[in-house]
Amino acid sequence: MKDSKKNKESIQLKVAKAAFARKYKKPNPGPVYSWPMGVWFSIFFIVPILIIVAYSFCKKDNFGGIQWSFTLDAYKAIFSKVTTINPVTGETVTKFVYLPLLWRTLWTTVVATFLSIAIALPCGYAMARSKRQTLFLVLIIIPFLTNSLIRIYAWKTILGTEGPLNQFCGFFAKLYFLITQNPDGEFHAIQFIGTNTAIILVNIYMYLPYAILPVFTAVDRFDFTLLEAARDLGATKPVAMFKVLLPGIKSGIVSALIFTFIPIFGNYTVPLLVGSKDTRMLGQTIYEAATTSRNLPLASSFSVILTLVSMIAILYMLTSEKKEASLKKMKSE
Repeated sequence: MKDSKKNKESIQLKVAKAAFARKYKKPNPGPVYSWPMGVWFSIFFIVPILIIVAYSFCKKDNFGGIQWSFTLDAYKAIFSKVTTINPVTGETVTKFVYLPLLWRTLWTTVVATFLSIAIALPCGYAMARSKRQTLFLVLIIIPFLTNSLIRIYAWKTILGTEGPLNQFCGFFAKLYFLITQNPDGEFHAIQFIGTNTAIILVNIYMYLPYAILPVFTAVDRFDFTLLEAARDLGATKPVAMFKVLLPGIKSGIVSALIFTFIPIFGNYTVPLLVGSKDTRMLGQTIYEAATTSRNLPLASSFSVILTLVSMIAILYMLTSEKKEASLKKMKSE
């Protein structure tokens, strides 16, 4: 009898719990809301990438289109060589066509990214410790209100042979000639346009806010009592900065690296407007292959390389953030 009562009570309890759960169950409309974004993301992001990947394994036809036959010719062309004959010495020279361009693009991007981070770290720290954070944020965001082409052309004027930078150098050159009593000294304008230095300088200006804002956010969330504790334990200020502050804002530094490295690596307008034929970069090659030479497989293969580099950088950022979150959770436990 007791067992039957327990069974009945348990059955009644189960029914009551199910009714209560059904009555007070909150609907979860999240999946329904995510469908439009998922469809949009698939159509305008994933599908174009898949088309580019498919094009990279196709053949180029004689009319600027593609032939739907699997081949690795586009990727082999990246490592292709060309043989030229020196008209003066008659010497035969064999060199790679695209590998120097890839190396130049990577080197320029790494230097510009490193200098951007080097500038962003003290700027982000000063902003986070300042009482006028809003003012500094507005000053950083203001350049984004101007078209990027206008900003690049402004730098083209500054770096020109008759621009303010050359006038500044000419003033000091004249001053040097007066001090050294050299009346015949003549200043020749420095050619800044068309050099890697100009490309690096303008890229730093264009993407420096992308480096400052993540660093500022990370420093603003940092617990500065850790620095005080490190100083109390005998660490000097530089040691405390390098061993406590920098590891504590690692997520902001990694985000700044990605937000500057990826756009600089595939940039097209900056090397086109302030560079020359000797400073061509990957973005220009992709554009010229897709429009001028109508070699869509080659342009797609370069685009695939650019996409893979970007994906590796993003995955590294996500994994580093997960590791940092897990370490914080372990410390809190």
